[in-house]
Amino acid sequence: MSVMTGKGDLIAWITRKGFVWGPSPEIYGGSAGFYDYAPLGKLLKNRVEAVIRETFIKQGFWEMECPIVTPKAVWEASGHLSGFSDPLIKDEQGNVYRADDLIEEQLGKDDYELDGKTIKIDGASQEQLLRIIKQEKVTAPGGKKLIPEIKQHNLMMRTTTGLDQEAYNRPETATTTYLPFIRYLHHFRDKLPFGVFQIGKAFRNEISPRQHILRQREFTQAEAQLFLFKEQKNGYEPFDGVKDKKLPLLHHGKDGYEELDLTLKEAVKQEKLKNEAYAWTLALAYDLFRNMGIPENKIRLRQHEPEKMSFYADDAWDVEVELNSYGWFEVCGVHDRTDYDLTQHAKHAKQKLEARNEKTGKKEVPHVLEIAFGTDRPTYALMDLYYQYDEKKEQDTFTIPANMAPIQAAVFPLVNKEDLPSIAKNIQEELQAAGLVAVYDQSGTVGRRYARMDEVGTPYCVTVDFDTKKDGTVTVRNRDSTKQVRVKKDDLLPFLRDLFCAKRTI
Repeated sequence: MSVMTGKGDLIAWITRKGFVWGPSPEIYGGSAGFYDYAPLGKLLKNRVEAVIRETFIKQGFWEMECPIVTPKAVWEASGHLSGFSDPLIKDEQGNVYRADDLIEEQLGKDDYELDGKTIKIDGASQEQLLRIIKQEKVTAPGGKKLIPEIKQHNLMMRTTTGLDQEAYNRPETATTTYLPFIRYLHHFRDKLPFGVFQIGKAFRNEISPRQHILRQREFTQAEAQLFLFKEQKNGYEPFDGVKDKKLPLLHHGKDGYEELDLTLKEAVKQEKLKNEAYAWTLALAYDLFRNMGIPENKIRLRQHEPEKMSFYADDAWDVEVELNSYGWFEVCGVHDRTDYDLTQHAKHAKQKLEARNEKTGKKEVPHVLEIAFGTDRPTYALMDLYYQYDEKKEQDTFTIPANMAPIQAAVFPLVNKEDLPSIAKNIQEELQAAGLVAVYDQSGTVGRRYARMDEVGTPYCVTVDFDTKKDGTVTVRNRDSTKQVRVKKDDLLPFLRDLFCAKRTI
């Protein structure tokens, strides 16, 4: 089988099959960085968000929902108004581009060797970016010459509330999650650690957003925050459950990056990871993406270079996924934010954001460990990694894990005769009523109907035939193996549920 997974083929399939449309609104020519999640894409994104909720809730995190629009003072305190920006460069015709994106696209990589040291292009200084542009003769699209000057552009989207109060659409969910801290203390009965998370919209005024839904102006973020005292980071009880795990850790040492073949316990002991609570948080982030169905050989955790790490961070690692279309791509950041956020907001709001440490008896400002990511990037990753094109059959296939498939089952009558269509329709309605996303299709040959479902990732197809009328059985077909089994119609729902839970296979 010859497989094609180039960007053009993938985006065409995503659009044609009803996963994502845009840029939106298409009838007005579209606005870059805004997309419509079409019916199948919305189902897939919902499955991603369901995994996020299930994973965090099982670990004791509580979900929050905070306002999207927040007063200017919040973003002054957080530092976003003064430091949340992108490096922009113009061509001689006045068109504006993000300098690091231009370089990455033309060089086909996200790092560069400069002065004998490998640096990440998206974390390079203005001076470094200009040097790379000069050395590599980077141009604007169409070969247009760039003006050798870079300016920083703030990404915040400004708005107003009331008549004239300056406010901003949040560029992340994290900051808004910190603001109710005093309320958290009451809710959690003054006991730390505790965890909260949000899934919601965020906005960034990107100048030239590209890479489809991987980089948008309006997107969905999901961020979890673990509040704990500094002294609780070691001796962290949940760490015992993951201490013997090995993660694909890419550690940044004095000689550059090295792969660690260590358990988390060993990594903490050797000070490759700063503390047990942070190591546990990395394990949770890794499990999160594995639970979504990202293959383990496509995931790594890469530590930030010291010069790229935020000044307030004690440690920072990214979860990266190796995409067919873009190579290794960041999908999540895990940060030890220390007490920076609560200290900043306490200072600007003139409020005490602290809690009593039962062990020391003193009032202290808690630290925050953060898992920060979005739901759009893993949604794209699933489409990218599991989409294939079979040139021989001239057919798209989407081999996504069954529990993440947008459509879970399809029901067909073998032929449109006698009462086979009504039996099949009744089965489809019963599956829908039980909570499965099931579709009914009676158009074309059964083989063509199987192919249609394979193209959108439906893992199981149920066919009603003349034997159904005789013995009450139906045929269940597995998408990947194409194997079929006969199942009693009355046993179909528990049979499918067992398949989704991997309790049985076909």
